[in-house]
Amino acid sequence: MSGPRVLVVDDEPNIRRALRVWLADHGYQVQLASTGEEALDLAAIAPPEVVLLDQMLPGMSGLDVCQSLREWSQAPIIILSGRDEEDAKIRALDLGADDYLIKPFGLGELLARIRAALRRAGAPAPSPVLESGELRLDQPRRLVTLGDREVHLTPTEYEVLRYLMANAGKVLTHRTLLRAIWGPSHEDAGETLRVFIAQLRRKIEPAVGPPTYVRTEPGIGYRFRAEP
Repeated sequence: MSGPRVLVVDDEPNIRRALRVWLADHGYQVQLASTGEEALDLAAIAPPEVVLLDQMLPGMSGLDVCQSLREWSQAPIIILSGRDEEDAKIRALDLGADDYLIKPFGLGELLARIRAALRRAGAPAPSPVLESGELRLDQPRRLVTLGDREVHLTPTEYEVLRYLMANAGKVLTHRTLLRAIWGPSHEDAGETLRVFIAQLRRKIEPAVGPPTYVRTEPGIGYRFRAEP
């Protein structure tokens, strides 16, 4: 079967079984997870094109899973919930969910929401691992390696590198980077960005010669090298 891959995350076996049958009958590839931890592992191994995510999971909540996925995946996330409160919907959407469906729901509505999510997404699901030359950033594991050596980054250095690699080949202005990493209130903190770029270069660039990975665009910002 070659249809879009859908990851179903729900702790109720009956719902998992029903969704597997319904979705497979309509041409989708279906992955099933009963916990948040299992969902993240499956998503890292075979990135889904749509995630159907129960909000109320044992242990790691659906909202926690949503937030973790959004650190490295752009796959549409549809929250499945028995709660119809506006605050719950807003929190889910603020954490990166794309849609919110109240249980019980009909098959027709679910399929329509999945089709709409796929149309909006447009592009294939990105890889959870970003690579350039010997530099490798494993987003699910938050692990950066350079050749055979693990590179130890601070949380902010990691986010700067992840954003640069995810946008490889694009010129990113100082303001764009500051807004993406630190938020709108830091758009003019250019010196802060320069300090973190310098720290990052010391850890991933050759000791001698021009930078290999993070190129400076004078007066504008930075560009992470695009693979040939």
